[in-house]
Amino acid sequence: MKFFKILLLVFTLITMPIKADSNKSLIDELKQGGKIIFIRHAYAPGNGDPDNFDKKDCSTQRNLNDQGIQQSKMIGQFFSKNLINIEKVFSSEWCRCKDTAKNAFYKFETFDALNSFYDHKFIKNKDKQISDLKRFINNWNNDGNIIFVTHYVVIAEMLGVGIGSGEIIVSDKKYKIKGRLQVDF
Repeated sequence: MKFFKILLLVFTLITMPIKADSNKSLIDELKQGGKIIFIRHAYAPGNGDPDNFDKKDCSTQRNLNDQGIQQSKMIGQFFSKNLINIEKVFSSEWCRCKDTAKNAFYKFETFDALNSFYDHKFIKNKDKQISDLKRFINNWNNDGNIIFVTHYVVIAEMLGVGIGSGEIIVSDKKYKIKGRLQVDF
């Protein structure tokens, strides 16, 4: 048993600099600007949305809990601590995304192309939303970074990868992933 604890400690010590170097590389990419930053909303317990879901009434939605609120604040701290310039923040109209954006960045705008289409009620919107989001990104000609706070399904459709709650994926305008960062709470 002692051997396994030592082995775990050695493995942890060996991989820590790699993770730090990886984060430094990602931070350097972000400081260059011109990146598309996808953030899945912070932790909101459960799956999907209730049957009585109303996007204008947060009490009918799956929302951030205390851990999710803390996680979203940590996301914002990551950007401010590393002096990463953010030109604009856009959020889905779902309350868990708006709350993530508000707790992390304070200022944001909603953008319906970022809304979830996970539920059967919204799947009909998928193609238009993805088309609108891609057109928006293609027309975006600024040097600063842009953030999209959205849902698993939107990010999976845009980048072809899964993503955890509160995870950050950085890409260029051609959707080439530059790096990922998980903000734990």
